[in-house]
Amino acid sequence: MKSLLSRRGSLLDNAPSFLVRQKANIPRGFTAPEIHAEDLSGEESVPVQLSTRVTPLRPGVVPATQQSGKEAVQAAHLAEVEWLVQQGALSTFRTFQSFAYSASLLFYPRDLIYYAVLHHEDAVWRVLKAGDLGAAESAFRHFVEQAMRLADAEMRRAHLEAQNEQIERLTAESDAQIERVRVDLQRGGRHDQEVALKQQEIRKELAQLEGRRAAAQAQLNKLQRQLHQLNTAVNENVPNLPVVR
Repeated sequence: MKSLLSRRGSLLDNAPSFLVRQKANIPRGFTAPEIHAEDLSGEESVPVQLSTRVTPLRPGVVPATQQSGKEAVQAAHLAEVEWLVQQGALSTFRTFQSFAYSASLLFYPRDLIYYAVLHHEDAVWRVLKAGDLGAAESAFRHFVEQAMRLADAEMRRAHLEAQNEQIERLTAESDAQIERVRVDLQRGGRHDQEVALKQQEIRKELAQLEGRRAAAQAQLNKLQRQLHQLNTAVNENVPNLPVVR
């Protein structure tokens, strides 16, 4: 028995202070023995003083259903939850995360205690504990609403950053398209000029060729007339000879 007591004392000494519970000294009432009338029949005027049960004054216990949410939920130390997490003694019932803020509803089976924890960048920020699941869920929802409210600015910032990136990307694409169209126009303009000059040169050449052709045709016609005249003159000097049969 002494070894067990000493072992229990060592365990309590090594455990964190928030896990060591002190039992209140609850006074106990003793019930007075009942005295019946037949027990007093054989005795003569023996003064008997009946003892009255005395109930010590103590605060009344309010049922859990009558406790308000504020009374059912209590603040807990951050080190308490951190130590239980390190020991792997907590079960996760619910989680919520939005950017750098998250909320968790944890359960400690050994003592039937629920912890509502608010985290910031994976670090414990605020802790509420309760022995009732309904009260713990209310605390968890409170932390969820707080995390959503705190992450609202992060959401707007992420949305604006995405919009700015989209606008910058569309602007760059528009600039690239404008540059391509400008280059096409420049190249097309150069080709237009080249084609126009070439067409002008061709028209000049055609005019020259047409003139040369007309002059050559006139010269040819003149020569053909002269040849015809010469042939006619030659044929006039040829005598008419009889045809030999």
